[in-house]
Amino acid sequence: MDWRTKLLDPAPRARSGYRSLATPVYRGSTVVFDSQADVTDDWRQAENGYSYGLYGTPTTLELAARLADLEGARHTFIVPGGQAAIALVYLAYCKAGSHALVPVSAYGPNREMADGLLRSLAITVEPYDPMIGSGIKDLIKDNTSLIWCESPGSVTMEVQDVPEIARVARGCGVPVALDNTYAAGVLFDAFAHGVDVSIQALTKYVGGHSDILLGSVSARDDHAYAMLGPVYRQLGLAVSPDDCSLALRGLQTLAVRLDRLQLSALAVAEWLARQADVETVLHPALPSCPGHANWKRDFTGSASVFSFLFRTGISAKQVEYFVNGLNLFKIGLSWGGVTSLAVVYPALDRPGKNYGGRLVRLNVGLEEPLDLINDLEQAFDLIESLERFSD
Repeated sequence: MDWRTKLLDPAPRARSGYRSLATPVYRGSTVVFDSQADVTDDWRQAENGYSYGLYGTPTTLELAARLADLEGARHTFIVPGGQAAIALVYLAYCKAGSHALVPVSAYGPNREMADGLLRSLAITVEPYDPMIGSGIKDLIKDNTSLIWCESPGSVTMEVQDVPEIARVARGCGVPVALDNTYAAGVLFDAFAHGVDVSIQALTKYVGGHSDILLGSVSARDDHAYAMLGPVYRQLGLAVSPDDCSLALRGLQTLAVRLDRLQLSALAVAEWLARQADVETVLHPALPSCPGHANWKRDFTGSASVFSFLFRTGISAKQVEYFVNGLNLFKIGLSWGGVTSLAVVYPALDRPGKNYGGRLVRLNVGLEEPLDLINDLEQAFDLIESLERFSD
């Protein structure tokens, strides 16, 4: 064999049988078959064997299997990000003429998709009060094909009565999808509470280090699996095995990170609740958060992200000055990583409420809580100095 040909021979040369604690990173698009009779192009690789890298390499399927096991799912699909997970669910369950329901507190790009792409496809997505509970029945129509929940809600942190919404929806034959990112798929048992599809932005807690973009879509049963799978294939939602490898590593430390993040975030939230310039703290574990009773009943813990509202009289300019004055808290979107973040939502859309640029969302990272509190305290002092200077 010519040396040029030898360079291309895929047959392994090294001794087999290497056993490691880390899942290997399998990169590849083409799957090689033993014979022509074995050639297939089937997205159901977990059951029927590997067919094409588009549907995942062993690294991807290992991550999917581990997440499915954690969530108690029939199967988990790994997708390029949280928004891709949302799109997959919408397009699997909705068609032209469909009606869907989404809480007003949902992740902003979810609602943007509703008003943009889905509207152009003649799919109507109606926003609803996240605290509606059993009242969701009054919004369900003959053509309602999907109900979204997100609990707690993005930014304003409303904890929904998901079990009650799911009970009503099941009675009407409408599937329920839940954005379960806050709970990392483990602090709230979606399927035990009646949800049909659970999604996560693995970018957040599973990745845990702000260095990957991944999402997951977990199907409760065979029916949900069959609804999602063909659309997953048609959308070509391929992911990087390298990112999946980082997510697998993130899973190994998820428990200890969540434990630490819960304690640190609570310490910061409780300190903020005692500050004169703070009107309210929106942390699910505190009674001041809408739906706190639901959290206490349904969740096994809290996480790192929450919001707080400055008192009336503090201007949007002062709030911006406060955030700019933080040192340990970096200004940035997303959450769930090891670094503390802060961001203002100056134009937050919530029916009947005007926060006037006074709402700040925090992600508490792995820094020492006292250091974070000191950082917040010096930023509060900056506001007071600005107020005195203005006077």
